Amino acid sequence: MLLNFSLDQTLVIAVLFVWAGFVRTGLGFGGAALGLPLMLFVHNDPLLWLPIISTHLLFFSGLTLRTRLHNVDWRYLRQSSIYIIPPAIIGVFGLVNLPILWLNVFIYSITLFYGLTWLFNRAIESRRNWVDKLLLILGGYIAGTSLTGAPLMVAVYMRNVSREQLRDTLFVLWFILVSIKMTTFVALSVDLHFLAALTLIPIAAVGHMLGLKAHDAIMRNDLLFKRWIGGGLVIVSALGLWNLWI
Repeated sequence: MLLNFSLDQTLVIAVLFVWAGFVRTGLGFGGAALGLPLMLFVHNDPLLWLPIISTHLLFFSGLTLRTRLHNVDWRYLRQSSIYIIPPAIIGVFGLVNLPILWLNVFIYSITLFYGLTWLFNRAIESRRNWVDKLLLILGGYIAGTSLTGAPLMVAVYMRNVSREQLRDTLFVLWFILVSIKMTTFVALSVDLHFLAALTLIPIAAVGHMLGLKAHDAIMRNDLLFKRWIGGGLVIVSALGLWNLWI
């Protein structure tokens, strides 16, 4: 299905894409942030996984938004995009040009940071406009490099967008950022692994549907859910960095 992976690896990949789909719709963000570090254990090149994850993001966010565009905070989306999109474009070029080792260290380090904040309930918060702008710029760059910048941008969006509009507004933002990433991939002749992405869509759809059903329950138990996930991310990131070190 994907290059020359064995049957065991293919089964693991299927489970990981169910997980990524579940997180994406269950939380409204984080499918890449919580899925990519695990995928790198199967194959350590982010340029294999990110085009596939990007294709899924476009498909599922478009599917969700087709009847939800009326529930998007377009005013704040336009206002914040000024700070997000330029660094995201710079980040995409970094993804294509940086060595694989550097990218993996970057991804695992960012994931370790997220895991620690969730595990110890240290939310990424902003109470000043300049901090908002800094988080949006950093989140945009990280999203451009590895699609794992969502938690930084969500910290700002949660303060400026109503809870009822938050998930749909974020889905539009992800759609815009991923469209930029995919356009850049095409322009730079990066292999999109499109057939592999299409093959995995029905599998990711299982996670997508489970996430839709679990969304309200996750939101009611947000702290507990994030603490468990944070602990898992810390372990995965630590193991990933250890493997890179040795």
